[in-house]
Amino acid sequence: MKINFKEIIATVAPALAAALGGPLAGMATRAIAGELLGNPDAGINDVEMAIANASGPDLVKLKELDVRFKSNMAEAQVDLERIAADDRNSARERQVRMADWTPSVLGLAIILGFFGVLAWIFQFGLPDTGSEVLLIMVGALGAMTTQVGNYFFGSSTGSKSKDTIIANLKGGAP
Repeated sequence: MKINFKEIIATVAPALAAALGGPLAGMATRAIAGELLGNPDAGINDVEMAIANASGPDLVKLKELDVRFKSNMAEAQVDLERIAADDRNSARERQVRMADWTPSVLGLAIILGFFGVLAWIFQFGLPDTGSEVLLIMVGALGAMTTQVGNYFFGSSTGSKSKDTIIANLKGGAP
């Protein structure tokens, strides 16, 4: 099973993930490369590999880097939440402007697929062969369902409050 570095970074370091998806991608990549690889000039492929193969201590380093990065961006008056919100908003505006039903149809298909597969598993159980593939598919559909919810409703503020709590416990600024 291939590990998706984007899912890892989005879960462990949401501020860095937001930066990687926007105009601050180079800065975020250099910060991650410096922290995990000790070489800020490492390429994106090396960074992806380091995140995909990160150990527990590496993930802690990544989370600490995320808190510092977010703090540094706040000091520089760069609003990562606004950048991420603008990115989502531009996708939504495009959908409205183009009268494009594709995101809605795909979102509905993903949600129905996720809950359909879950219902099938609850009704009939896991098959004798191929259950690993089915469970991988459920995990992928679960992640996509979250992304659909974030696209249509925005992400929760729970991540932001979690970052603040962690920073306060460490004695740093959120």
